[in-house]
Amino acid sequence: MAIHTIIWDLGGVLVDWSPLYVYDDHYFSDPADRDYFFSHICTSDWSERQDAGYSLQQATEEKLNEFPDPRWRQPILDFYGRWTEMLRGPLSDTVTLFEQLRVRKQYRFYALTNWSAENFPIALQRFDFLHWFDGRLVSGQEGTRKPFADFYQLLFDRYQIDPAHALFIDDNLRNVKAGESLGLAGIHFTSATDLQIELKKRGLL
Repeated sequence: MAIHTIIWDLGGVLVDWSPLYVYDDHYFSDPADRDYFFSHICTSDWSERQDAGYSLQQATEEKLNEFPDPRWRQPILDFYGRWTEMLRGPLSDTVTLFEQLRVRKQYRFYALTNWSAENFPIALQRFDFLHWFDGRLVSGQEGTRKPFADFYQLLFDRYQIDPAHALFIDDNLRNVKAGESLGLAGIHFTSATDLQIELKKRGLL
């Protein structure tokens, strides 16, 4: 069916963000400590709770109490204390594809992102292309997140999107599959080059 709407994930697709920009090879003296930190302390599941609206300060304080060993104090504090250093910049090749789609004036564009409401305004100030969208849904502002169906449905309802005529681009296959279960065609983003090929294959570029 014809695609009229393109829905973008942000982090990892249009925005270059990674904790490894802070927790690089020199941050922990022992690589095993870094592995433990991300697998048992500041995990992806933990950060996704903040993406769904939980207070960054409260989450940090709770984590400090949960792991009182002094060696973890600064790493825990830095997860949100140095968050702006994790926000590296735009993924320019993908932003270029966005611009190429935009100038065709054939599509509506929306952002569906897992992002803390406390941090998202920083990205809005930094990146002009975040203002190109016809609408945005930020998980931290809505109190839910991908891959939960209610987050997708909220996007559909708020902006009168028919998923049968929409395409969703996300770097997390879990999120793509969740959208597909709701009738939303998806592209699992791996690189701008592969995305360009897929968009051309679908006749969108």
